Formats: sequence, C-alpha cells, structure tokens
Amino acid sequence: MSLISQPEAPHGTLIEVIQTKEVMEQARTRMSLGLKASSLMLLAAAYGSAFGQDSAALPPAPSAVAKPLVLTGGEMVEQEQPGVVRLTLDDAIATALKQNTALRLRSDQESYVHGQVLTVGNALVPNLSISAYSQAQEIDLAAMGFKASTLAGLKVGGAGSVTIAEIVKINTTNAQINLSQALFNVPAYYLYRAAQKAAAATNWQTLNERGGVVIATGGLYLRTLADEAQVRNAEGLVKQDQLVYEHAKASRDAGVGINLDVLRAQVDLQNEQQTLVQSINAVAKDKIQLNREINMPAGQELELVDTVPFAEFDELSLGDAMKLAEIKRKDLRGLEAQLSVASATQKAVKYERVPTLGVGGFYGVIGETTGNYHGNFVAQGQLSVPIFEEATLRGQKEVAVAQTRALNQQIESTRAAIEGEIRSAMLDVESAAELVKVSHSNVDLATQALSDATMRFTAGVDDDLPVQRAQASLVTAQTQVIQAEFQYNYAKLTLARNTGVVETEYKQFLGK
Repeated sequence: MSLISQPEAPHGTLIEVIQTKEVMEQARTRMSLGLKASSLMLLAAAYGSAFGQDSAALPPAPSAVAKPLVLTGGEMVEQEQPGVVRLTLDDAIATALKQNTALRLRSDQESYVHGQVLTVGNALVPNLSISAYSQAQEIDLAAMGFKASTLAGLKVGGAGSVTIAEIVKINTTNAQINLSQALFNVPAYYLYRAAQKAAAATNWQTLNERGGVVIATGGLYLRTLADEAQVRNAEGLVKQDQLVYEHAKASRDAGVGINLDVLRAQVDLQNEQQTLVQSINAVAKDKIQLNREINMPAGQELELVDTVPFAEFDELSLGDAMKLAEIKRKDLRGLEAQLSVASATQKAVKYERVPTLGVGGFYGVIGETTGNYHGNFVAQGQLSVPIFEEATLRGQKEVAVAQTRALNQQIESTRAAIEGEIRSAMLDVESAAELVKVSHSNVDLATQALSDATMRFTAGVDDDLPVQRAQASLVTAQTQVIQAEFQYNYAKLTLARNTGVVETEYKQFLGK
C-alpha cells in the first residue's frame, strides 16, 4: 500500500511526474530487496557452518566456520637481529601469540565476520541517504504516445488553448532525503541473532587456535632444552672417553696394557663424537622450527634462558578436569555457538511465512534548473506476504533441521572425545612422573658402577671392558632422564590443552 502526495508540476514539465513515480518505485524496490538480500545472506552462512561449506542455493555470508582468508603478500616476519636473542619460555609463547601467521589470519577472519554482522544488522535499523542530481533532457512526446491530435486544444488553467511542441527540451535538478525502516520483520531479527552467534563461534575458533600455538611453541621450547641437555651430556662423555683412551694408550706404551684396550677406547670415543655431532645438529634444527613457530627468521640465533622445569604435578581429578573442560574447551564452546546459529536460523526459516511490514519514502525539491522549484515527497508503507514460496521454505527448513541435528551429534561426540583425551593425558602424566623417578635412580646407580669400574681399571685389577659397559649404561640412563623429563613436562602441557587452559595456565602445570 502507498500514500502519495504530489503537487502540481510546473508548466511544460510533464516528464517530472513520470520521474517522481519512477523514484517512488525505485525506493520501494530498494527497501524490499535490501531486507530480503540481507536475510538470505546470513541464512546461507548459518546453513554452511555445520558442514564447513556454504549452501549452494544461497549467496555467501558470515559463517561460524568461515573460509580462511588468503594471505597474498607472503608471511610477515621480523627482521633478523644481530647477535643472539635471549629467549625465555614466556617470551617465546608471547611472541608466537603476537606474530604467528595463522593467528594473524584468524584475526582478519574475525574482522571479516564482524563486518558481515554489521551488514546483516543494517536490515533492522533505519536507512537514511541523501541524493541529488541535475540533468538535461530532450523528450519526444510523440514517441511517448502523446500524438498531435491528443495535444491539440489542450487548455492550461482555463486560459485558452496553447500549442505544445512535440520535442521538449528541459533541464531539471532534484535533491531529496530518502528513508526506509523495517517495522516488523521477524526473520531478519533472528538472522541478526544468528550473525552474532556466528561471530562468537569465530572468536572461539581463534581462542582454540591460540591454545594450539601455545602447546606447539611450548613443546618446541622443551624439546630444544632436552636436546641441549643431550649435547651437554655428549660433551661430558666425549671428555671422559678421551681420558680413558689416553689412559689405555699410556698403559699400552708402559707395557702394562694391551692394544685391544686402546682399540676399544678409541671406538667408544669416536662413537660419542658422532653422538655429539648428531645432538648439535638436532639442536640447530629445533631452533629453526622454534623460529618459524614464533614467526622469526629461520637463521636467527637463539639462546634459551630457562632450564628444564621440573615440579611434581598436583593431582587433578577426572571430574574436576571434565568440569573445567566443559567451560574452557574452545572447540566445544565453538560448536555450542554454531548450534545457537543453527537454532536462530531455524527460527528465521520458520517465520519466513510471517508477513513483513516496512515504511519508506523521501522528501526533496525538484524543478527546472534555472526556474522554479517545488517540494515533492513519497510516503509509502509495504506489507509483504509470501504466497508461492512453500517449496523454498520447506527446503530451507530441512537444511536447518539437518544442520541442528548434525551439530548436536558433533557436540556429543566432542564431549566423549574430550573425556578420552583427558583420561589419556592423565595416564601419560602419571606414567611420565614414575619414569622420571626411576630414571634418576638409574643415573645414580650407573654413575656409581662407572666409578667402581674405573677405579678397578686404573688400579690394574681389571681391563677396560667393564668400564665400557658401565659407560654405556650411564649414557642410557642419562638419556632416559632427559627424555622422561621432556615427556613429563609435555604430558602436563597436553593435559592443560585438553582441559582448555593451556594458554593461560601453562606455568601452573609446568610448575614454573
């Protein structure tokens, strides 16, 4: 329905009446298409979120699982700094959270979805615009159906007949303020609510990715510390084997030893030298990976300041861990936000059958550019009732119901997976703690055995074979300590990750 008030046009400007009607129709069309397009835009997003893809039948829009943006300019990394960069575990994690490329892309994705939410919400707020134009026209009235016979004898204002040329030239200027507002649009409201939940789901995904960055960076840092400990261990064994080798040579040269002892000592020395080279190479590769994780140049020299943290872990019951995960697990919270998107979208589809009501129009002035101007306005109300859209609405409903069902199943599956992950992580923490205790005890025993064997060999009571065996046992025990401490710390980080608190509570779990 529409209410139109149009004052009389100036003499000789019949085209202005036609123009005003066209503007009125354009305003009505803009309001109708704007609301419909905004509604369908988010509807498509909500449908695609649960399955990770957009609906083929609807245009793209903000999604709880939005497609990642492509970084066209390459990775942005810090410039390599001269000298050695001293890096603590806290520094490494803070740098990774700030500079990690994946997190930068997630931040861009959040901004993208937020912009789409604003676009969808615009369907519910007044739209106000100002437009103006000035144009020169030449109109053939005969071509528009005004024949000479029709125009003959035309009287204007009772002043007698006048002659109107078939070709009319006119310059017009128009300025107006346009306004449209949705008064009653239930689907648009629920779609806006779905858009807000989609933004929340995107934020949970970002937080979940931050947790992944923390455990990846922390794991690489701990792995590098473990490999550096292997290097120090290998260096000590090389020095010790060097002394054994020199002692065997001296004994042989003095005539109290045999050449076989020298060959054994030399083989052991070279084996430890090979182990040292491999350990140094492992540390160099670890630092390259750590540099890439925190988005630093691969060749940046690093000095890890922290030592290997070791502290007994306070017991966390399975029930407490599950309650914590229910609140803190970002992937679970993200799925719940997607379910809210699906529920709001399902309501929007349900109310697509409800009529929508809106108002719109404009007010302005129009007239000959060098002549008189007068005011003109359009005030209109629009009532839209869907009639022949039942197949589309039923199809959208089936998609929304399927999406909701799939998300409910995915949430239940995720909860079961979380319980399994927490149980496994707790078993790893417990077993790794026992391995640390046993491995430390083995080192003490192997050290004592090596000391006894060395004293017997030095005193000439025995050959160097027991010494070599004791050294091999000590190397094995020391390696087991390093690996056990790394596994223990990483198991605690994994437990923190599985309960959803690794990005904020990793220090407490490591005992720093």
